[in-house]
Amino acid sequence: MKRYILIRNKHDIKAIYMVQAIININEHTNRILNIVKAKYDLNDKSAAIDLMAMQYEEEILDPELKPEYIEKAKKIHQQKAVDVETVENLRDRLGL
Repeated sequence: MKRYILIRNKHDIKAIYMVQAIININEHTNRILNIVKAKYDLNDKSAAIDLMAMQYEEEILDPELKPEYIEKAKKIHQQKAVDVETVENLRDRLGL
């Protein structure tokens, strides 16, 4: 039976398939997870890890590594190019 969870971030709500993983963490990491779990009133350490991963993605990962960026780049790539011929024409087009 597949388990799904709904995750809400700044931009949208996602239904995500949950995988099970057995991990080894040190005592310090365990304490940090317990603090995050308590601070955000989460059900378990898995939710704390999910929250930390979402925060890492939003604040630290380079934009080009995010799936949203890849989709945006694909859409831009499919657009028709505009020939402006000269820098002056480009400036006029942009209102500079």
